[in-house]
Amino acid sequence: MNAHEIIETVRGFEGALVVAPEAGSPFPELSWGDAYFYHAPDGRMPERTQPYGTIITKDYPDDASSELDAPNRFRVNIHVGRERADAVVTSDPDPVQTDVFRRHPLYGSAGWVCVINPSEQTTDAVLALLREAHEAARDRSARRAR
Repeated sequence: MNAHEIIETVRGFEGALVVAPEAGSPFPELSWGDAYFYHAPDGRMPERTQPYGTIITKDYPDDASSELDAPNRFRVNIHVGRERADAVVTSDPDPVQTDVFRRHPLYGSAGWVCVINPSEQTTDAVLALLREAHEAARDRSARRAR
């Protein structure tokens, strides 16, 4: 599954907002080409809420372990919570290995997992976890609104 297909799937979640900065947009140049997933039924990017998932298409200055600068590589990052992360990540794979779950290289201890180039082994689980993360974000929004 490619990044575009994942983005389109998330766009189909009720109340989802996908922010995908492009060249020339007001977002920082470093973010161009990446995607950020929010629960935002009003269609506006939340100001004080982190995304529940992202797709990153390049190495960042503080995060180059996945070798995303190589052609046709991207990483899906999903906030699943610490307990769920323990269940999802069952081994400690090579940080450049594709189609396996691992803890996010920077935010793994905060309950983030990631997959480089999800494919046959992980696509269904990636989409299911993104849906769960979206629903958790929706529930947090509802609690804050009360």
